[in-house]
Amino acid sequence: MRGIMNVKKKLKSMAKWLIACGLVVMCPGLAQGQDATSSATPARTSYEADLPMAISNEVWQSSIPKDIPFTYLTVALGKKLFFDTRLSKDGSVSCATCHDPEMAFTDGKAVSEGIHGQKGTRSAPTILNAMFSSTQFWDGRVKTLEEQARLPLINPIEMGMDSHEAVVIKLKRLTDYDGMFQDVFNGQPTIDRIVQAIATFERTQLSGSSSFDQFFRGDSSAISKRAQRGWDLFRGKALCQTCHTFDPDTSPFFTDFQFHNIGIGARRIKDFDSMAKRIRKYTEKKAIPDQLLDALALSDNTLAELGRFNVTRKPSDLGAFKTPTLRDVELTAPYMHDGSLTTLKEVMDFYNKDGHANVYLDKRIRALGLNDQEIEDLIAFMKSLTSDRVRRLAVISHGR
Repeated sequence: MRGIMNVKKKLKSMAKWLIACGLVVMCPGLAQGQDATSSATPARTSYEADLPMAISNEVWQSSIPKDIPFTYLTVALGKKLFFDTRLSKDGSVSCATCHDPEMAFTDGKAVSEGIHGQKGTRSAPTILNAMFSSTQFWDGRVKTLEEQARLPLINPIEMGMDSHEAVVIKLKRLTDYDGMFQDVFNGQPTIDRIVQAIATFERTQLSGSSSFDQFFRGDSSAISKRAQRGWDLFRGKALCQTCHTFDPDTSPFFTDFQFHNIGIGARRIKDFDSMAKRIRKYTEKKAIPDQLLDALALSDNTLAELGRFNVTRKPSDLGAFKTPTLRDVELTAPYMHDGSLTTLKEVMDFYNKDGHANVYLDKRIRALGLNDQEIEDLIAFMKSLTSDRVRRLAVISHGR
């Protein structure tokens, strides 16, 4: 009898923090009004994603680490951490500050702001479908979501904690986390477990149920004739699919996840070509220490515009940045790595005029010769890529 009482007590404890994290409704079989303390609550079972129509279970499963417990408890803990401003030095910034679900997991700003209102050098990319990219950040400087979640915590411009050890110490003092890490990881909080939980929550943020996806599956009335013309242009004259690739079976994300110089960085630096040549010369001599470049790129706008080069040190990567997804793109303005283009019309005008010339401009960038009608058709198509779920979050927040 005592054993049964202990089980019930444990289930009630799990239910309380699942409710606190807002994830009870995500548990299969737990309908509204059902007792949250029921033994049917599968808190410790493997998480079963409600996959959008464009993403197959095979594609999703192939991007899930096998060494991290992907359970409802892990997701709930990750969600709590993701929204917790107490993980920043002054208690003002969380992961969700820059990746707000109500703004398609961006922040709507040209460049993100951290503690004390400090501004960085990059626009916050969406985390929707980020799990499928083999690199993270605009310059791809880390490979996994775990590595990505680790860095902002101690970035002085972002969350500003003095060290990862300081993050762990602070978290251990927060009583509302008591027992959570033990339940998920069978141990106390560590920085590895903190970022694993955050990354696990991020892997549940998917996009791929849009009117375009219905159209692609055979419903010819799902998108407008204008959007259909835009889809034809996207694959043809406008050359969009060259980098914003779409493969319905293996990569339905409208990005190649690769890095390209389209001229945005060069546009912001007056003498980019001369600077690029000097950097290339110095790099060949190994005269720039890696640590110095990495540190300066956090706060120096000029070095930040070197993009992927800061990671690879390859001259061909000068000014190159990762191709962003076009899913939900109408909700993720402003655009480009520096947030310098405010509307999709500005983006299309930029590409239509062949980007911005520089020594390392991607050879596929050239004048497109699109007329105003064709540009509007392309924009209509891009708007058809907005996920129903993501749009609802935006409507709830902004009344759109």
